[in-house]
Amino acid sequence: MDVGLSQSLVNTATAMASQKTSDAVNMTVLKKALDIQKSSAAQMLEALPQPQQLATSGSLGTQVNTYA
Repeated sequence: MDVGLSQSLVNTATAMASQKTSDAVNMTVLKKALDIQKSSAAQMLEALPQPQQLATSGSLGTQVNTYA
């Protein structure tokens, strides 16, 4: 077997292993970023004020629910 070919195969295998590790790290960072974004969005939604309830009796507020 040619020594140059063997070295080329070793280099290719090393590069592929390094790429797999890099991909795994990138996916982990992406998942953490998405988790942070999810929790931030949940906190913002919880901070929104609750809408007022519609009137259930009387002549005002029972037909149209609008806000100025």
